[in-house]
Parts: sequence; structure tokens; C-alpha cells
Amino acid sequence: MVSMSSTVVAVERVVPADPHTVFELLADPAQHVLLDGSGSVRRARGDNPARLAKGARFGMDMRLGLPYRITNVVVEFEEDRRIAWRHFAGHRWRYLLTPVVAEDSGTGQVETLVREEWDPTRVPQLGACYRVLGFPERNRAGMHATLERLAAAVATRPDPRP
Repeated sequence: MVSMSSTVVAVERVVPADPHTVFELLADPAQHVLLDGSGSVRRARGDNPARLAKGARFGMDMRLGLPYRITNVVVEFEEDRRIAWRHFAGHRWRYLLTPVVAEDSGTGQVETLVREEWDPTRVPQLGACYRVLGFPERNRAGMHATLERLAAAVATRPDPRP
């Protein structure tokens, strides 16, 4: 599912893992290179925390045309439900996790509806610039690929439950 208001771009997908497993990947900045579907995240910086929490700062080496470094701050954090970060420009990358029962399992196995959002509403002065540069469409395509990679990553992880 895709939605795009005049400002927020969102993509959703059910992934074959419980919310805790999904959240653990998202809260580990070292995994962001593996999960990034945009192709812009090149490397997690070595001084990152092992696990994110509200207020945590973490950096990435990026490339969008030219290489650059970015520092993000976790601004929303609800264990196994929500995580979002922003960098200096102020827009947010957000993941919302909702448990769902797998339709075809017959076992009541819990999967996760993951909603990824790119939210520039806190920087309305850049809205026209973002649209002219094609960020909504570019980000939507990258988000689809990110959720595909996330689904593949959780499908290959061993189940941590006994």
C-alpha cells in the first residue's frame, strides 16, 4: 500500500516476523546499510551506539550524487511500535509497526505491518524544493525497496524465541 499526502510519503508492507524482531533491526544502526533500498546509505559510522533509543545520535556515510556524512537524532521511540529520526534539515524517517495475524498460517503466527514514512512537515519552507528535486517519488521508490529488504532480512533471521 502507498499513500502520499501533499507532504508525507508512506509505504506499507507486511513482513514475516513479530514486531520485536523487526524493531531490533531498525534500532540497530549497523543494519541500516543492509536495509536501505535507496542506495544512498553507504556505511554506518563506527561511533554509533549499538542500539538506538530516544535522543540517540548516529551517523552514516551517504551518497546522493556526491558522498557526504549525515548525523541523525532519534526523535520518536516506542519499543516494538515506533521509531523515527531526523537530521539537520528536520524531516523525519519514521517506522510504525503493527502486529497482525498471518492470514495463511492457520497457527495464529504474528507478523508485522510495517509503515515507513518520510515526513517533511516540520520544514514546510523546503516543500517546494523537495518536490522540484523529486524527493517524494524518489523516496517512495526507495521505501518500497527498503521494505522488501526488511522482509528478506527478517525471513532469514533465526527465531529468537525458545
